[in-house]
Amino acid sequence: MSTAPTVLVVGGGAAGNAVTVLLRRAGLAVDLVEAKDDWNATAGSGITLQGNALRVLRELGVWERVRAAGFPFGSVGITAPDGTVLHVARDVRTGGDDLPATVGMQRPQLQRILIDAVRDSGARVRLGTRPVSLDQDGDGGREGVTVRFTDGTESRYDLVVAADGLNSATRAAIGITDKPEPTGMAIWRVATPRPEGVTRTDLAYGGPAHIAGYCPTSETTIYAYVVEAHRDRATIPRESYADEMRRLACGYGGHWPEITRHITDPAQVNYTWFDRLLVEGSWHRGRVVLVGDAAHCCPPTLAQGAALSLEDAWVLAQLLTDGRPWDDALFAAYHERRIRRVRPVVEASVQLGQWQLDGVRDADVPGLMGRTMTMLRELP
Repeated sequence: MSTAPTVLVVGGGAAGNAVTVLLRRAGLAVDLVEAKDDWNATAGSGITLQGNALRVLRELGVWERVRAAGFPFGSVGITAPDGTVLHVARDVRTGGDDLPATVGMQRPQLQRILIDAVRDSGARVRLGTRPVSLDQDGDGGREGVTVRFTDGTESRYDLVVAADGLNSATRAAIGITDKPEPTGMAIWRVATPRPEGVTRTDLAYGGPAHIAGYCPTSETTIYAYVVEAHRDRATIPRESYADEMRRLACGYGGHWPEITRHITDPAQVNYTWFDRLLVEGSWHRGRVVLVGDAAHCCPPTLAQGAALSLEDAWVLAQLLTDGRPWDDALFAAYHERRIRRVRPVVEASVQLGQWQLDGVRDADVPGLMGRTMTMLRELP
């Protein structure tokens, strides 16, 4: 390509923000469009970032801000429903020995840090905007995609990166028919003050719910969650969300009584089904390529959703900026590198949930977690 390539990134979540920053750093012209007017800057409660996510955040130049905003720790506890600690395992440092094993932080904080990085990169950002059509062509001997947007404008790009999430409209628009499938479980989440003594993630299996856990997200906050068999959301009045989560949480001991007394505002409680998605075939069609949840999604049982999305952005940006042609061979290499890493994480995440759904009490939960996380120490 004789002139600087132009890239459209669709979606301003972890993957979209990361790939935008990395491509701008290499001198590419990048537009980012995000459907939400507020860039999802306030949504969510907390997020658990394993070392392999921290490794990419360091590459983005935001690690120091993440460390300052979050809560680093290096172990996970398995407890009985009454709070008795049954096992404590050292977390695998999947980002290398020079990074913490895990950092918990408030999800809006992470999003604001990434938003600032995108703004600082010089990318052109348009909020409240999404594509309505994509027309691929070879105008003038140079492949590209003409994109029409909801605001009536039209632009042509050398590449479109689809980072528009689990229910990606871009994925469907290019003829990839894979869709997310529910796993049968759902999670209640809430942010609360941090009880004294909570310095790591603890997970209780069994009890009133299948899983109950919490993760420190700062010196003063945590996010807590309980996992149950999924229910039709339409049958759960939104105003009852706090009551529903508190009903499940009150059956747990240890730090849970202190956590439960803060579950009072239904507007602060989130209820989400667990989904599974893995696009097995090619992740691209011509000059449109998938990253993040648009290509794969797993239950949060291994806390790898954001990490895998960030890794996608890192690998794709490396391939796009190393001088090779932007052809099918490049996108096939991207798919091959990513799917061999993503598949075992998706499968392990689903298996961990299925054991709980089936009531398998002799399952090797620590073993499966340890084996999968150890694999992630390798560079993606």
